[in-house]
Amino acid sequence: MDKNKEYMQLFMEAIIDEIDVGLHVIDKNGTTILYNKKMSQLESMDSKDVMHKNLLDVFMFSKEGSTLVQALQNGTETKNSKQTYFNNRGKEITTVNNTFPIKNGHEIIGAVEIAKDMTKIESLMKNTIKGRSGTSYTFDSIIGEGSAIKNVIEGAKRATRTTSSVLIVGETGTGKELFAQSIHNGSSRSAAPFISQNCAALPDNLIESLLFGTKKGAFSGAVDHPGLFEQAEGGTLLLDEINSLNPNLQSKLLRALQERTIRRIGDTKDTPIDVRIIATINEDPVEAITKDRMRKDLYYRLSVVTVFVPPLRDRTEDIPLLIQRFIRKYNELFQMDVRRVDQEVMDMLITYDWPGNVRELQHMIEGAMNVMADEDTIRFSHLPMHFRSKSFTRTSSSAAPFEIHFEEGTEDKQLKEHLERTEAGYIRSMLKKNRGNITKTAADAGLSRQSLQYRMKKLGIKA
Repeated sequence: MDKNKEYMQLFMEAIIDEIDVGLHVIDKNGTTILYNKKMSQLESMDSKDVMHKNLLDVFMFSKEGSTLVQALQNGTETKNSKQTYFNNRGKEITTVNNTFPIKNGHEIIGAVEIAKDMTKIESLMKNTIKGRSGTSYTFDSIIGEGSAIKNVIEGAKRATRTTSSVLIVGETGTGKELFAQSIHNGSSRSAAPFISQNCAALPDNLIESLLFGTKKGAFSGAVDHPGLFEQAEGGTLLLDEINSLNPNLQSKLLRALQERTIRRIGDTKDTPIDVRIIATINEDPVEAITKDRMRKDLYYRLSVVTVFVPPLRDRTEDIPLLIQRFIRKYNELFQMDVRRVDQEVMDMLITYDWPGNVRELQHMIEGAMNVMADEDTIRFSHLPMHFRSKSFTRTSSSAAPFEIHFEEGTEDKQLKEHLERTEAGYIRSMLKKNRGNITKTAADAGLSRQSLQYRMKKLGIKA
């Protein structure tokens, strides 16, 4: 019998050391009595430095304290709780924990923590943000001080407390995915996958297999492959432009949401899913329903929480803040030192209607900085030609003033003629400023030399 107990102990120790989660158990005094190999790896600690020592003598925690100690002292249970702390060498550790007390009757005699590693993922996310200026967003990433955007942010933050479906409504370029990622990262699912799929990017037959997965033999060349629902298990699935799905696929999606199961193409059995759905739509949902681009029942299912992201023209007070953010971003990427936007240009940007919203503003700042040399101020000449052509009158301290006047009655002429007049006037003004120098004029206009020469020939302009 003693021999059997000895073998059982060896078996248990081997199993505990081989499982792919960290295990840390403390007794009623806070002393470590079990510490497996995976936990040792997660925390970069030798077992001998942790075993039989008080937890708080080995690790340093933030003001929220240790979930393991909370379980011991208060009987608190935590599930999927993200925790960041430091080992005895000052190394930062981030884990996602399930923690609970161990009881003998009503008496708490210890506590156990089951931990999953998040340190490498956190590091990767930080490096990705540094390298690509934000592929993973939080609410801190959303720029805006106006009431229009602040009210939306507050409403979206409330959606992080639940697992209900969310429908984000907004025009193209308003930042709908930014809100979706922020909701995910602020929720209890933040440690789980966030998967995004644009429903308009692929044909219907591919979208269906991509969402629900395939069973080997379902069609020629089909293999067993999990769909996005299965890949996002425990996390969030963002379905962008949900109104682009055909009615049949919308029906299958509705069934998956109601039954909380999916069936791979070619399979005969259903697979349970635990996935939060966030969907976006780039038009008025009522209009989409009226024009049969969205099923009414799917809309009701998705819009448990609805977030309306305002277009940039309705939050012009935020344009200077957004410009500052984009200038900082491209200064870092391009190794530049741009500091400001000319006041005349700022006035124009604020009064522009921004059909492409925040995305269009970002691309405009990026384009302007691409044609700058050593200047520290974005001026009219740095802006894209299509934008400059919208301004018929301009006065600038950085170049010779020019005005384009239209004769009475020209309001009814074609837009093409108006734009050609504007473009010709601008090019003549820049040539005059640069004393006919084609190369300098092309640089100031943000054009190649060949492109400028083509435009001059087309408009009948001579240097």
